[in-house]
Amino acid sequence: MIYLVLSILASTIIFINFKLFDNYKINILQAIVVNYCIAFITGIIAYDGTVKITQITSLDWFNFTLVLGTLFIIVFNLMAITTQRSGLSVVSVATKMSVVIPVLFGLIYYKESLNGIKLLGIIVALIAVYLTSNKSNKGIQIEKKSILLPILVFLGSGVIDTSIKFLEDTYVAHNDVPLFSATIFLAAALVGFIILGIQIIKRDFKFEFKNIIAGICLGVPNYFSIYFLVKTLQSDIFESSGIFAINNVSIVTLSTFAGILLFKEKITRKNWIGIFLALLSIILISF
Repeated sequence: MIYLVLSILASTIIFINFKLFDNYKINILQAIVVNYCIAFITGIIAYDGTVKITQITSLDWFNFTLVLGTLFIIVFNLMAITTQRSGLSVVSVATKMSVVIPVLFGLIYYKESLNGIKLLGIIVALIAVYLTSNKSNKGIQIEKKSILLPILVFLGSGVIDTSIKFLEDTYVAHNDVPLFSATIFLAAALVGFIILGIQIIKRDFKFEFKNIIAGICLGVPNYFSIYFLVKTLQSDIFESSGIFAINNVSIVTLSTFAGILLFKEKITRKNWIGIFLALLSIILISF
């Protein structure tokens, strides 16, 4: 249980960092690339063993981490574009509702148990995620020409979580979790550097030291959010469908409270209903 709690806390710290990025006018892409580098270094330090390049590349999960790391940076850019086109609420709902993909994967592929109470808990969790994530009084509004973007964000975010579960279960040994997590972030960093290189060539690049500081502050909790999630999946406290549902709805709820306490955010009645349903869903799924 402690790994799940720590994963939720780490993910909430990521949310707080992004809120501060907005306040301090941080270049998100530069900070994200630095963050991936720091997350990689953190994983290497956390790994209890000798790290050899030939050893890493020979592991069964290596090629998958390259794809997963690339997907990390692609989804990030899709989120940025979607935010510009359709607003933050659309992105928030698309990413958080994507939990339905790993939940369904666990139920179908791993044939995880599903009784009436757990099913009700998962449904309530999805409703809670939508109500808590959507900060707009007018609801979610998307122009027809932009509908593909949130769909891609939804699918990309869901595939990332599902892939982590599949790789953890199929290929990753318990002792290799730090190395596995670090390699994902290294792949994402390399793709990020390519994007920054293109910006430099196009002369669309302005470096500021504060972006490095921001990336460092983001990198450590980002690494541990993945590390503790994988460790939770390797434990037997809940099945993966329950873990993803509880993890996701808890992050949304705790992030909302952090927004209220730290940034004086105002939330609507439906957000409060979402918070109540989130707590209810955790109780139902935990039964």
